[in-house]
Amino acid sequence: MTTPIADYALLSNCRSAALVSSAGRIDWLCLPRYDSGSMFGALLGDESHGAWSLRPADPEARATRRYDGDTFVLVTRWETATGIAEVYDAMPVDEGVEAVIRRVVGVSGEVDFVSEVLLRFDYARAVPWVRQVGHDGEHVILAVAGPDAVTIRGPRLIAADTAHRGRWTTTAGSSVDSVLAWGPSWRDAPPGFDVEAALERTREWWSAWADRVQSAGTHAALVTRSLMVLRALTHSETGGIVAAATTSLPESFGGSRNWDYRYVWLRDAALTLSAYIDHGYLDAAQHWRTWLLRAIAGDPADVQIMYGVAGERDLPERELAGLPGYGGAAPVRIGNGAVDQYQADVIGEVMVALEAARDAGVDETTFSWSLQRALLDQLAREVDKPDLGIWEMRGDPHFFTHSRAMVWAAFDRGIRAVERDGHEGDVDTWRALRDHVRADIDARGVHAGGWFTQHFDTDEVDASLLVLPQVGFCAYDDPRMLATVARMEETLMPDGWLLRYRTTGVDGLTGDEHPFLACSFWLVGQYARSGRRDEAAALMKKLTAVANDLGLLSEEYDPTTGRQAGNTPQALSHLALVGAADALDATAPGPVDG
Repeated sequence: MTTPIADYALLSNCRSAALVSSAGRIDWLCLPRYDSGSMFGALLGDESHGAWSLRPADPEARATRRYDGDTFVLVTRWETATGIAEVYDAMPVDEGVEAVIRRVVGVSGEVDFVSEVLLRFDYARAVPWVRQVGHDGEHVILAVAGPDAVTIRGPRLIAADTAHRGRWTTTAGSSVDSVLAWGPSWRDAPPGFDVEAALERTREWWSAWADRVQSAGTHAALVTRSLMVLRALTHSETGGIVAAATTSLPESFGGSRNWDYRYVWLRDAALTLSAYIDHGYLDAAQHWRTWLLRAIAGDPADVQIMYGVAGERDLPERELAGLPGYGGAAPVRIGNGAVDQYQADVIGEVMVALEAARDAGVDETTFSWSLQRALLDQLAREVDKPDLGIWEMRGDPHFFTHSRAMVWAAFDRGIRAVERDGHEGDVDTWRALRDHVRADIDARGVHAGGWFTQHFDTDEVDASLLVLPQVGFCAYDDPRMLATVARMEETLMPDGWLLRYRTTGVDGLTGDEHPFLACSFWLVGQYARSGRRDEAAALMKKLTAVANDLGLLSEEYDPTTGRQAGNTPQALSHLALVGAADALDATAPGPVDG
């Protein structure tokens, strides 16, 4: 049976990530980066595509799990008829160490454990050459294929068909470590390291990071965990912020809406930046701005909507025939064809986020402001160009109202940077273009019924319109906004969960999708800031109940089956949760503890 998406826990070293099921199996691991080829790919197939199971031999063993405080050290407690043991899973944060630690600790009695490892590099396309290389009593296997080499140290693993298996008994007070370490195949085999010290540094690092969260408010645990997820998806060296840790988890089970989210969308990263800033992480803002300057350096006409983790531009979309897909949802894709799309809103999100950084005290440099001016100059040349919108439609371009509003926001932030902050810029041109775009929306983006429309050629609404008051285009209680929300409630909330849009015709794809969690979190903020706070609180309660037992959210939710859907954990879902919690705190009737 396919493991539910919500059943997975996240491990991260802020360079890559692993997904671990409650059954003790790592079904997804890409090293050394989020977007590297998988070595455990069972998430998109079965164990024959790579997995590492570590659990009691007793099939009736019962598991509960938690994170070790505010960390990404996962603790799975196993209870059997003969004893209790805990497994500590972690990816060390130490630079230069690309590894997974799996420590088994005996709590009481005795527990027989079985470890079964099947390595399949490069999305299960490369079967490695595996041999025993341990000496002086140390048990080590080395697996090599193409550019990848992995060592696994710990209990002795013996070849069993296409896997390697080990078995031992853990007693109360004892511990047994298994460590997988990755390195380039042309160098010496990845060495061992001090596991206890690495675990302790990892705990301390995450705890110290979480302790810096400011103004977590009344949803402190969820806000802190969500910010930690955003950090787990932010590459510690490059500063690139990926949209999710996975590829090709389906938006519709069994369908073809399966995309690779292990890249840096300027929009999602800019929104993450705002969440960081709102909660005190100015260093993250500086790090990402430096990434941005590197990634889009050169001709502003060549700016893309998305990049690789280090700013790579070439992300061609390909299909992998060798992976059958999650629950048979095919095709499995790597790369993303949206890289070539024109999405007019992106520069607006970037300008809004960089203004927030400036307002929070991140000093503007000559280079960073010159880049923003160049972006606005490029936007001026394309000001009346239709686009494919925030949801990356694969149909025809339109004048999407959300995109037009973000164009307005881009020029608005440029004007404020000149008039309020003293920077140089062509403010007269920007003001004229800002006013032109507003007039265009007022004339063509508002239906006769009073609501904003998805684009200028339809009477449909779109959840992205909830962003308009967030960026100051209109007030939350603007009559057009209230009419838009009412129309959404009529047409986009059949089950009480907000869809992004109605998929019939506009997106150029077959099939349907489930409600997008970020959109419902946006609706919480809209309700809270337009006098409907009780409804906001009720919707927030319903939404947060969708998070799994570790506080993790994927992209979408199927209310019919109660299943999370789409790539996981999803940065946009978590940053939207933070925004919704902030909105509820900002509109609370009494004081809120920080």
